[in-house]
Amino acid sequence: MISSKLPNVGTTIFTTMSQLAAQTGALNLSQGFPDFNGPQALLDAVGRHVSAGHNQYSPMTGLPALRQQVANKIARSYGVSVDAEHEVTITPGATEAIFCAIHAVIRTGDEVIVFDPSYDSYEPSVELAGGRCVHVQLTDGEFAIDWQKLTDALSPRTRMIILNSPHNPSGALISRDDLDKLALLIAERDIYLISDEVYEHLVFDGVQHASVLAHEALYPRAFVVSSFGKTYHVTGWKTGYVVAPPALSAELRKVHQYVNFCGVTPLQWALADFMAAHPEHVEELPAFYQAKRDLFCELLTSSRFQFKPTPGTYFQLVDYSQIRPDLNDVDMSLWLTREHGVATIPVSVFYQQPIPEQRLVRLCFAKREETLRQAAEKLCAI
Repeated sequence: MISSKLPNVGTTIFTTMSQLAAQTGALNLSQGFPDFNGPQALLDAVGRHVSAGHNQYSPMTGLPALRQQVANKIARSYGVSVDAEHEVTITPGATEAIFCAIHAVIRTGDEVIVFDPSYDSYEPSVELAGGRCVHVQLTDGEFAIDWQKLTDALSPRTRMIILNSPHNPSGALISRDDLDKLALLIAERDIYLISDEVYEHLVFDGVQHASVLAHEALYPRAFVVSSFGKTYHVTGWKTGYVVAPPALSAELRKVHQYVNFCGVTPLQWALADFMAAHPEHVEELPAFYQAKRDLFCELLTSSRFQFKPTPGTYFQLVDYSQIRPDLNDVDMSLWLTREHGVATIPVSVFYQQPIPEQRLVRLCFAKREETLRQAAEKLCAI
């Protein structure tokens, strides 16, 4: 008999809902991926590099040209300089980067603080490293850090805190003031950070993303993770990166080289070319997705769902308590998919202990206008 190392882990809700959407023909607003393609120049570059013979292993740390483009982007976006050689590592997806960062520093008995609702890959990665997650609930409604709860959760065994901003699933943002408070709270403690910033360029209404990269007190103890897939509309490429000080990068790379060794070579070449030729893509991204958010929210105003426009990511939470308060959010998501043709994600799956009275589902608006109009029509008819 196999004794599972992850006895509480099964098929993720994202896979389940996408499969149900395919089976029922529902519009898939559940899993977070666009239904449109990445920039044509980026797609063309892949074929060019495949034909040019760039099909063998890339360096373990990533293609030098791409690491330099990441460093250039960080300098433009946050006004800070990072060493492309010793601080930037290209990974096959942000999830692998998070896994390797956790395994680089977490040992048996260590505690890792995660903020609920939290992304589902964090806890299994911690458990496989021999650690234990301590769940701290964000405030209900605003999804902000409850500083008293965080302070109470700290212990001599706390080895890491995982941040996520812009936040999945809520879209909430961590501010510079929040980062300052965190820096004071852990100043005298031996605690590392993972800052999951895969939606760093999807911040709306003129607000600037507060990156740990630009925080002089926090970055020296941090792994900052981001995603080319989210930024360039190519989530299936599973290509991301992690930026960390040289000593932390060295430890992460020790793990990374035995998990996947390197990312897909022609994709790295294509991204390096596109980033060099089109730095404006990142600058235009907030307006691109804000237009989709604004359209979707406008289309939903005549529905019975209640919501506030999300401040970041490409996810919009909606409260369905005026429609089917008798259903928990898992059953509501199944009902919406089967009966009304729109697949969503229940928010409770992001919690260790769901809030019983919460009636929220997550909708992805990284979709073509036609898809958003069709989905809104179905939701408004309920």
